[in-house]
Amino acid sequence: MRFLKKISSALTRYKLHHLLFWLVYHYFWWAWTSGSAIAAANNILFSPYTIKFASYVIFQALGVYFNLYFLIPRFLQKGKYLMYGLSLLLTVLGTAALIIGGYYLNAYATNLTFEELFQRSPDEYWELFKANAFPSTAASMTLAMSIKLAKVWLKSEKHRNEVEKEKLQTELKFLRSQLNPHFLFNTINSIFVLIHKNQDMASESLAKFSELLRYQLYECNEPFILLDKELEYLKNFIELEKLRHDRYQLQSDIVVDQGIAGSFSIAPFLLLPFVENAFKHISCRSDQPNWIRLSLRVEKENLVFTLSNSIQPMHINDQEEDSSGVGLKNVQRRLELLYPEAHTLEIDQSENAYKVRLQIKLSGTSSLNLKTA
Repeated sequence: MRFLKKISSALTRYKLHHLLFWLVYHYFWWAWTSGSAIAAANNILFSPYTIKFASYVIFQALGVYFNLYFLIPRFLQKGKYLMYGLSLLLTVLGTAALIIGGYYLNAYATNLTFEELFQRSPDEYWELFKANAFPSTAASMTLAMSIKLAKVWLKSEKHRNEVEKEKLQTELKFLRSQLNPHFLFNTINSIFVLIHKNQDMASESLAKFSELLRYQLYECNEPFILLDKELEYLKNFIELEKLRHDRYQLQSDIVVDQGIAGSFSIAPFLLLPFVENAFKHISCRSDQPNWIRLSLRVEKENLVFTLSNSIQPMHINDQEEDSSGVGLKNVQRRLELLYPEAHTLEIDQSENAYKVRLQIKLSGTSSLNLKTA
């Protein structure tokens, strides 16, 4: 195995695989024209035709590399199509003419007459040119250009994908960074209010805030994280918000399908903007309960997240405007990037309630179908 690796390394280092390619290519060409693979091998190795074979290999290789590394960069890549076409035609004709010269050199080197060696008259130059040398040269030139163009296309496609991936990652990091300051300001304001109201509650809030910061700084740096960690983050966030809204009889109802949290992953901070938005616009009535309801479940390979909150009738227009604000615009953009054609987002608003329903397809996405060990 190590020996084969050394051979492969040597072939790559000294470009010997090019020579191997030309030998194999012309062998198969000869086998195809003669109709026998065994006869072609015998003619190349154990007959007086070796010089003729070598002329095909050497001159066609020279013609192909002249085209690839001189004509294409000099004319084709610069848009000089007419000049390139004429130069390529002359290269093919000149290469084929040199190959025919190999026939005569082969006869001279073997001390055999042209008729004895090739069963043709020496003046049948044009017939050999038209039937053998020119088609073979044109075919090798076409094959080499196809391989070269395919390699260039693959390299360009790889580069484009890398640029697209880098652009996507940069954009996602930017979108995530826009979410964090908004959350931090809200939480700090909540703790500041609690310090003056109730020190025990402030201490509890500070502990939860510490957990949230640890999650945000150290546990969510990956593109996708376990769903139960995201849910714990949301629960801590909701508890902090409940402390801030305690005087308004806030009622929270969180229902999570027990079979999904530890089994799937999700993009971090994907659900937070909806919860932030719900608390930002939740009703603050003193004469009746103010509520927020969150549900997370799986339906036929789809993660279904629903969130609703009570609102003040006078604030309907405010929340409608915020639904197109920076926070929700960012999460909509992240959904398009992370779950293209694999999610649906519905936002509905009535006189007394605001509802969000997000559905993400688990199968075929890069996030939610990651099983834990």
